Amino acid sequence: MSARQELTYPGDDAVTAAMSRTLSALTAVVQALGDGEHTLNLVAQRTDSTFVTGRTDLSIGMDPVRLAVLDEDEFCALRMLLVFALEGSTMRSAVLVATTAAEPAPRACGWCVQDGWLHPMDTAALQKAVIPCPDVSAVRREVYPAPVLQFPHSDDEASHV
Repeated sequence: MSARQELTYPGDDAVTAAMSRTLSALTAVVQALGDGEHTLNLVAQRTDSTFVTGRTDLSIGMDPVRLAVLDEDEFCALRMLLVFALEGSTMRSAVLVATTAAEPAPRACGWCVQDGWLHPMDTAALQKAVIPCPDVSAVRREVYPAPVLQFPHSDDEASHV
């Protein structure tokens, strides 16, 4: 008998719906972040208590609309993790943090996954999460409230709630 808990596949319909929400969520995040150089970090705890992470760097322009992904494999891995986080049956919790290159210091906002969607993270909790570890050379990030992302209401998504 394996000491590691097996994860149950949620089913094709649930994954397909979560894939649709992920596309909508990432579109909303890109629009909310706007022009600039951004890093997205996703941290999730699976139901077997292991942690999984994903990271991707984006360059966004809004006039004209432009999205450059610096590493396609990293972006695909983050997107896949977000699909399973939004689907929910194999993840206990997940947080997406966006850091924007800015002067004089980088800015950060974050969202928690709840009920199959990204909801703004409490700024006090985010501030604790992004504080550099002692004795580590790292830039302190300015934390700001994440924008509310509109949930995509459609016939396919109505059954998620």
